[in-house]
Amino acid sequence: MTDDQKQIQENARIFAASYIRPFATRFDEEQGISEDLIKEMARAGYLGATFPEKYGGMAMDCISYGLVTEQFSKACSSARALLTVHTSLVGETILRWGSDKQKNKWLPLIAAGEKIAAFALSEPEVGSDARNIRTAYSRQGTKFLINGKKKWISFAEIADVFLVVAQDNGTVSAFLVDADTPGVTVTPMRGFMANRGTYIAEITFTDLEVSEEQMLLSEGSGFTYIANTALDYGRYSVAWAGLGLAQESLDAMCHYAINRKQFGQRLSSFQSIQDMIADTTINVHSARGMCLNAGTLRREKHEHAYIETIMAKCFTSKIARTATDNAIQVHGANGCHNAYPVERLFREAKIFEIIEGTYQVHQEAISNFGIEQYGKPYRQ
Repeated sequence: MTDDQKQIQENARIFAASYIRPFATRFDEEQGISEDLIKEMARAGYLGATFPEKYGGMAMDCISYGLVTEQFSKACSSARALLTVHTSLVGETILRWGSDKQKNKWLPLIAAGEKIAAFALSEPEVGSDARNIRTAYSRQGTKFLINGKKKWISFAEIADVFLVVAQDNGTVSAFLVDADTPGVTVTPMRGFMANRGTYIAEITFTDLEVSEEQMLLSEGSGFTYIANTALDYGRYSVAWAGLGLAQESLDAMCHYAINRKQFGQRLSSFQSIQDMIADTTINVHSARGMCLNAGTLRREKHEHAYIETIMAKCFTSKIARTATDNAIQVHGANGCHNAYPVERLFREAKIFEIIEGTYQVHQEAISNFGIEQYGKPYRQ
């Protein structure tokens, strides 16, 4: 890492320690990160972290943004999710594919936190099979009408703008929709195992009228370009988030093992505890290397950046699960109570194997890459 990247990492750590970590349990229990936190994130520049300065952003490089994401994830996964959804899935996608008018309108508002953005792709009957969404649009002269339902949409309850993916007889397109437009109904959802602070909601579109100016890029580009780009940005953010959760679990189990005594000895003196700490340390260091590599390749626009990002996301989601499991085991009964953060970390870890594409779907892509790269005849 460069000195500038290290300073960005330290600034994010200090910010998280001041504005996120002390309130993480409250956000989880009250099922929503606070408006004050969102304002502080905007004031510090994090909501436009990767945007060019002309749009009010901080122009962070890929690795710097990953380091920030990791620090936020260590403190509170729900706060980190705002970066993933608002900044990466929506903001960076507008930056990549939006018209000048769309970028000039939305990016400064998103960076300033004046408008909260949400990515509306998943539906009641469609998750991994995103190509077959049912939310439909139809052309009505120079306008479009959208009808359908989206589900599991993070920050939809408080969002001001949705990036909506819809289809017209198999032609998939994307639209930027104001949440207060007639024909939009948002229904909050509760009862989640994790990501409780992310204002997840269901969105119903009933004869929602949008203009051609609200279409992102062009008709028919909604899946191949818009959705795939958004999910790629999201996966990169989630890769670092999984690393952050694993690192936080490692920190917690080491601190607990040093200070807790059983049978007259510190937990850290027992071989079984040492084994769990050793395995978690290896996994965390390996995951960090994969995230840094993915960030470097993305910065260089390398042809393998996309698949390396998928592999990093898959690996960190797996090691986050084992790290949080080990952390619970080291804490014993204490780890099963919310007085200790590892209880929340354990619940949050499972989500990473599902969001931005399930582990199983990504395995297929990785397998295809492996066969293509390594299935050639051996050279004697």
